[in-house]
Amino acid sequence: QVQVVESGGGLVQAGGTLRLSCVVSAHTFSTYTMGWFRQAAGKEREFVASINWSGASTYYADSVAGRFSLSRDNVKNTAYLQMNSLKPEDTAVYYCALRPGTSWRIVPDTRYDYWGQGTQVTVSS
Repeated sequence: QVQVVESGGGLVQAGGTLRLSCVVSAHTFSTYTMGWFRQAAGKEREFVASINWSGASTYYADSVAGRFSLSRDNVKNTAYLQMNSLKPEDTAVYYCALRPGTSWRIVPDTRYDYWGQGTQVTVSS
């Protein structure tokens, strides 16, 4: 059974930084594509970023490209979402998700099989 746990959320001022972590309990962690999504209050969940199994390839939503950076450590079974130059519109619950396979430019959340419980990120103006 795959378990996914996010951490690192919190309250930060606009322009600040946060790093989210996603720890996965799976013997085959390195075979999964990982994605990050977010859901703001009253809005649908949206794609943020994804990374392929090796960490060599990433894909970002236009709204975060150039500000967020996704990486992974397959030895530690952990993925990291570095968020810089945060804006109030980045405020949301952030979720980590996994899907098996080699494709990584996967945007629909329905294509991901395993999800964490989410971590709140609040950016004040």
